[in-house]
Amino acid sequence: MTVYDYVIVGAGSAGCVLAARLSEDPSVRVALIEAGGPDDAQEIHVPAAFPQLLKTSLDWDLGTEPEPGLDGRRAYLPRGKVFGGCSSINAMIYIRGNRADYDGWAAAGADGWSYEEVLPYFKRAEGNERGADEYHGADGPLTVSDGRSRHPLATAFVQAAVEAGHKENDDFNAGTQFGVGHYQLTQRGGLRWSAAVAYLHPALERPNLTVLSSALARRVVIEGGRATGVEVERAGAVEVVRADREVILSAGAYESPKLLMLSGIGPAGTLSAFGIGVVRDLPVGEGLQDHYMALLNFRTARESLLSAATEENAALLRSEGRGPLTSNIGETGGFFRTRDDLAAPDVQFHAAPGLFVQEALGAVAEHGFAFGPCVLAPASRGTVTLRSARPDAKPRITHNYLVAPEDRETMIAGLRIALDIAAQRAVADIASGPYLVPESDTDDALLEFARRHGQTLYHPTSTCAIGAVVDPELRVYDVQGLRVVDASVFPTVPRGNTNAPVVMAAEKAADLITGASGR
Repeated sequence: MTVYDYVIVGAGSAGCVLAARLSEDPSVRVALIEAGGPDDAQEIHVPAAFPQLLKTSLDWDLGTEPEPGLDGRRAYLPRGKVFGGCSSINAMIYIRGNRADYDGWAAAGADGWSYEEVLPYFKRAEGNERGADEYHGADGPLTVSDGRSRHPLATAFVQAAVEAGHKENDDFNAGTQFGVGHYQLTQRGGLRWSAAVAYLHPALERPNLTVLSSALARRVVIEGGRATGVEVERAGAVEVVRADREVILSAGAYESPKLLMLSGIGPAGTLSAFGIGVVRDLPVGEGLQDHYMALLNFRTARESLLSAATEENAALLRSEGRGPLTSNIGETGGFFRTRDDLAAPDVQFHAAPGLFVQEALGAVAEHGFAFGPCVLAPASRGTVTLRSARPDAKPRITHNYLVAPEDRETMIAGLRIALDIAAQRAVADIASGPYLVPESDTDDALLEFARRHGQTLYHPTSTCAIGAVVDPELRVYDVQGLRVVDASVFPTVPRGNTNAPVVMAAEKAADLITGASGR
């Protein structure tokens, strides 16, 4: 039996970073366990093709229970089941969140996680094509670039927002987050630059790194209060992958809490109900947060991404790394406050040069464009719990989207901002009519629209949060040799897309694990 120093569960964004960083030491043996397989599907690397990956074998294809805030509607929750995890199927938007997020974490007891303390890890990871400055790094593995599509339908949103009185912002990750503009992306040469490409691929040749793909983690093996390995099912056989130093869960905000509960770490009442012995009674799976989004969709006579998949555009992508196939779909957007007394934004917009309906699963047969808000700092909290004691059962997930009154108020106000932008000339000149918009601008109509047609923005967090399940060094309370490193440890969901914060957290965790903080 091979014994490793570190066993990492999940080759998503955090797992790829950890596998690469920990295996930099040639004396350390690292195993990376991934339920999916290599990121070799063409649709992964062609940015505009990522919706084609939804509900395929590369997607965990999760869903919520009937959501009380959505009139009982179930929400679809895609998650990457492939090297790179969600960074292999996401919209590639590079946003760090707001200074207030991290300072808020630190003020609530997450020592070491203030903005000034995490900024060096953002910069270490980042290879920004614009170069280095006080906010950005230029030499990191994760390439960050300006989008190469610049589709006129996405640019029209920015122009309309400026006409409505909002300021343009060319860097949402610098001095201020407020304003509208084009998002920077995790792309290189017009192609997706996932955590797998940035971190894992260069490390695969190292003899001290072993990747076990198509391997389902069943539970963490805990002996005498210490995590000693991971029980894995692979090719019909069950084995234990042993860890001398640490087991690290990087399976994401849904799967990491599920694995902890299957291992006897979680709410005692829940575990007992499924016949699982209680190792530690902790609030695992509680505190779930996400960004809920509602998009206005308009028809247009202009050409949209609907016609992007041509041989000519494919050749342009291959030869020059540009053209509509480089589009990440959510090309532009911005950050707004819905009340004057807010110091940080409470809504974020994404704008797409194509129709985006039915949770990105709708059949689109005409040209259009879409934009709208998400609730950026939700008060609502949900739960992840077990469906059964079988490791292959999907977890039970309830997000409680729009349950909190303040979230409903924020969504209504955000949709009013969207309607105001839609009324400006830059949008009115290209819109030939509504495709999917609220029936009116009353509170009831706007809320009904959001409940019926909104969706996840794919940013689940906080189910194994610092201060509740793990300490500020991401060690599970009262269990030796076990950490969680992914978005589940965030005390709250950051104000923005969550991939960059996950990469940051994994960079910081690598230092915490090796004792190299401040290197």
